Amino acid sequence: MDCAKIGRLIYTLRTERRLTQQQLADCLNISDKAVSKWERGLGCPDVSLLSELSEVLEVDLKNLLSGEININDYIGGNMKNLKFYRCPVCGNIITEMSGASISCCGKVLHELTPQKADESEKLSVELIDGEYFISSDHEMSKEHYISFSAFVNGESMILRRHYPEWNFGAYIPRKGRGKLLWYCTKHGLFYQFI
Repeated sequence: MDCAKIGRLIYTLRTERRLTQQQLADCLNISDKAVSKWERGLGCPDVSLLSELSEVLEVDLKNLLSGEININDYIGGNMKNLKFYRCPVCGNIITEMSGASISCCGKVLHELTPQKADESEKLSVELIDGEYFISSDHEMSKEHYISFSAFVNGESMILRRHYPEWNFGAYIPRKGRGKLLWYCTKHGLFYQFI
């Protein structure tokens, strides 16, 4: 651990929140001299204080220990930059567009990398009454099923959750052309253009 870097980060975050050294110390039930020592790089916070310190300063513990906060570059509001994450424990589906650190159920999640579907893997897409009807004869057992499908274009995303032992099918409003993505619990994330 680089005490000087951690100290500079603590100082920056403390002053951004308009806290004095004494106010921060009071939140942690320690002396203001300890906070001063950290900020001057003469020592690091005790392990028992790290969790509470990260909460008070509203910073991820990993960033606090590294002494750095990486500010995400602004990508813009284009939904085509959308990234998908799926928790292997609870099945939560999480999306983001700007490089956030994502975690669920105590695990750091990694971005799902979509694979282009070949002809045999593509979902069936029919236009019915101005909506896309998405269907497939994909297995839908508890061990192997499509857990979600999503239609993404430059301005919007429509996500449909699917459940094992149900027939796979979903209506998606037609919003021009875009990318259809779906997640198979055994083989990962796939996409096709519609």
